[in-house]
Amino acid sequence: MKLTILGTATPYPRPDNPCSGYLVQHGDTSIWMDAGTGTLAELQRHIPLDRLDAIWISHAHADHSADLLTAYYALRFGDLTLTRPLPLIGPPGLVDRLVGFLGHREAAVIPEVFEVTEMRGWQERDIGDLTLSWGPMNHGMPAFGLRVQAGARTLAYSGDSAYCEGLVELAEGADLLLCEAGASEHPPAGAVHCTPEDAARIAREAGAKRLVLTHIDLTHTDAPNARARALTGFPSVECALPGQSFTI
Repeated sequence: MKLTILGTATPYPRPDNPCSGYLVQHGDTSIWMDAGTGTLAELQRHIPLDRLDAIWISHAHADHSADLLTAYYALRFGDLTLTRPLPLIGPPGLVDRLVGFLGHREAAVIPEVFEVTEMRGWQERDIGDLTLSWGPMNHGMPAFGLRVQAGARTLAYSGDSAYCEGLVELAEGADLLLCEAGASEHPPAGAVHCTPEDAARIAREAGAKRLVLTHIDLTHTDAPNARARALTGFPSVECALPGQSFTI
């Protein structure tokens, strides 16, 4: 299984770094995991949009979902060949969000472009050569994490979430945990993101083999510092970089 980093920026894209987006591939199966601002352009460096097997969206915040709009325009009006609606797995209300941007006249056409599955609770679905399992996370809104299995190999992805038991369960025994570190410190109002230390704790408690930090809060820290902080609690830590690939 191959994980390619399309972007990691928060809360808006930076030069050479789109927002959150990842490409997961195994055999003939390719899944776009989160479609943050700017990630569609990077996705096309690796695969045409109409050759994807599915899109999976963790939650409706723009830095994880905004490029669904441009993907819709590409599939609906572009020079692509869509032989069937592209499976789109996302949180409740995602279609309403699309309609709000696209206009109500497009509501009847969306099913011709996207075959939508709304995530509710813990669920599982096979997509080609991959098995996807997801469950609710702690982000102050409907948000989900994803577990991707290819044979005996497992990738776990936090989406956006503070530390929670569900995230530890999702990452149990994962060969690679891709975990956000979107907070440098916890705000007084309550956590909705992980700190680097939280990500390390999750990896340790879950028994994951590797931890890759993404979506790092670069307003208040930097990647080397975030990695150093996570290394105090877990022995194998890397930071995701746009264009980088990991073999799982």
